[in-house]
Amino acid sequence: MTMKRMVLEIGMGTDIRGTDPTKAAVRALRDALWHNSLTIANALDLDVDSMRVAVTIGVPRPGQVDKQAVLAVLPHGTGTVEVVEGGLEIPNDGGTDATLMAHATAAVYLDVA
Repeated sequence: MTMKRMVLEIGMGTDIRGTDPTKAAVRALRDALWHNSLTIANALDLDVDSMRVAVTIGVPRPGQVDKQAVLAVLPHGTGTVEVVEGGLEIPNDGGTDATLMAHATAAVYLDVA
């Protein structure tokens, strides 16, 4: 058997006020996951917890993202998180705050023949 990518989910999340990269990253992954109901594991007669999920987050200041908080979003399976430079930071008019945007992908792998 070989791990094969079965699904690629994509999402976007923001922290409107506060510029917290972890908050935006968590919201981005939730956006990617919560718009889907994956039945592929069941269709292949596999346990949903056999899924391996490779999460990639693009966000300003990637070193400030709490990867464990992002992984905690996954409802099934096990995962890894890679955080890369990306997203956007949009300052407010007064320059006193900003909106932070993160992007997420979740690639779902299953061990299939």
